[in-house]
Amino acid sequence: MNYKITHYPQEQRFEIELGGMKAYAEYDLHDDSLDIIHTFVPKPLEGQGIAGALTEVAYEYAKANDLKPKATCSYAVVWLKRHPEYL
Repeated sequence: MNYKITHYPQEQRFEIELGGMKAYAEYDLHDDSLDIIHTFVPKPLEGQGIAGALTEVAYEYAKANDLKPKATCSYAVVWLKRHPEYL
């Protein structure tokens, strides 16, 4: 599914808003890397691929800006293992 994902660089997060609820992926920038530190999807929105969409967009942003992907968030750790093309 395609979601409208908004990047808020000043807050270091990517967001999706659906039905008045917000899902997001927060990141930190360290030297030459983008580290996803937290993903959150409200319970009613779980199981729709939202966390994956947010993570993919964040790592696409990293790639476009010559940043290495890192993952502190447990979801992002698993996502990177499943998508080695981003490493």
